[in-house]
Amino acid sequence: MIDGTINKNLDDIYSRIKIAAEKSGRKAEDIKLIAVTKTVGVDRIRNVSEYGVLDFGENRVQELLEKYDKFDESIKWHLIGHLQTNKVKYIIDKVHMIHSVDSFELAKEINSRAGKAGKKMNVLLQVNVSGEETKFGIRPEEVNEYVEYISQLENLSLRGMMTIAPFTENTQEIRPIFKNLYDIFIDIKSKRIDNVSMDYLSMGMSNDFEVAIEEGANIVRIGTGIFGKRNYPQK
Repeated sequence: MIDGTINKNLDDIYSRIKIAAEKSGRKAEDIKLIAVTKTVGVDRIRNVSEYGVLDFGENRVQELLEKYDKFDESIKWHLIGHLQTNKVKYIIDKVHMIHSVDSFELAKEINSRAGKAGKKMNVLLQVNVSGEETKFGIRPEEVNEYVEYISQLENLSLRGMMTIAPFTENTQEIRPIFKNLYDIFIDIKSKRIDNVSMDYLSMGMSNDFEVAIEEGANIVRIGTGIFGKRNYPQK
């Protein structure tokens, strides 16, 4: 069943993406929308796929596994949350891209598991630009070291970077965070390192994606803006 609210939300988001992209001298088609499906049921996810969005992001391995078999191969799954090394084996053959590489150990494990699965895994480096202790990610000053390391792993393809900005009502306050990562992204891209393509800059979520696009993001991860506020289970 088509959920008119979801379609209306998507219409609104794509309109806002178009405006933000034009402000940065790009087109709406240059921006990839990943629908974040954390806690969202299969029927509502299918509604989004019928609209035409085919990239979905999950934060947790278990939830991705529960949903994976409910969709065909036209869907591309992205692991966007923190990934523990001992869970890589469960999703290595199921995800199109891992957005949250934040340690040498994780990169090494993904490389090993990808090799055993006979595939080359697309990954993004998660960079904690804001320095918040509650967020995962490497420090900006560590980026070059990580890029060099990952470039030598034959079963990984480093496709870009990702960050999560602090939540704030005034999104102008976090504009420098997005700009900072964009500058790092462009610097790495200019070095033309083998096995490093820097195609994607994954920045921006429901509350700040327009500012992120204006500052260079070409992937945005939107959940609440599509599905509405989540009702998380009480622990």
